[in-house]
Amino acid sequence: MTVETNVGFRSSHSWRRDRIIKSRWIQILFGISLLVGCWLAMMGVHELGHVIGGLVTGGEIARVVLHPLAISRTDFSVNPHPAVVVWAGPLWGVLFPLGLFLVANRLRWSVVSWAQFFAGFCLIANGAYIAGGALEGIGDCGVMRQTGTPLWVMWGFGLLTVPAGFWLWHRLGSFRDWWRNPERVSEQSAWGLFLAVMVLVVLMVYFSA
Repeated sequence: MTVETNVGFRSSHSWRRDRIIKSRWIQILFGISLLVGCWLAMMGVHELGHVIGGLVTGGEIARVVLHPLAISRTDFSVNPHPAVVVWAGPLWGVLFPLGLFLVANRLRWSVVSWAQFFAGFCLIANGAYIAGGALEGIGDCGVMRQTGTPLWVMWGFGLLTVPAGFWLWHRLGSFRDWWRNPERVSEQSAWGLFLAVMVLVVLMVYFSA
C-alpha cells in the first residue's frame, strides 16, 4: 500500500514538473515571438510613414529596404520636402500603433493587450531612436538636423514618447507576475504568434530580395 502510494506520488509530481517545464517553454516562445514581431512590425510602420510623407509631398520612391537582418530605410529618387518626409516616419510610427490600441480598447477586441504592448514598443523604439541619435545624427536624425530640426525638438520627442510607452507597458501588469505564471500563456496563442512572425520574416526576405 505504501509502495503504491509513493509511486503514485512520484508520478503525480513528475507530471506537474513536466507540465511546468512545458508551460515555461511555451511562455518563452511567446515572449520571443512577441518581441521579434513587434520589432519587425515597428520597422514596417515607421517606413510606411516615410512612404506616405513622400507620396503626399510629391516625392518619388526608389526603394524601401525591409529586411529582418537590416535596419529599415526608404530611399527617394525625388524628395522635394525632406523635412516633412523624415518626420513622417517616427510620427506615423507612434500615432498609428497608438490609434490601433485605442480602437482595440474601444471595441473590446480580444487582442487589446497585444495592441497595447505593440503601441508601447513603438513609442519607446521611435522615441529612443530620435532622442538617442540626435547628437550623432544617426539615420533619420541626420536628415532632421540637415533640414533644420533643433536638438531640443528631437530630445523633446523622446521625452514624450519613451515614458508614454513604458506607461502603457506598466498598465499591462507586472512582468515578474507574468513570468511567475507561465500557464497564463496558451499554447495556441504562442504557436499562432510564432507562425505569424515566421510568415512576416519570409515575406520581408522575399520582397527585399
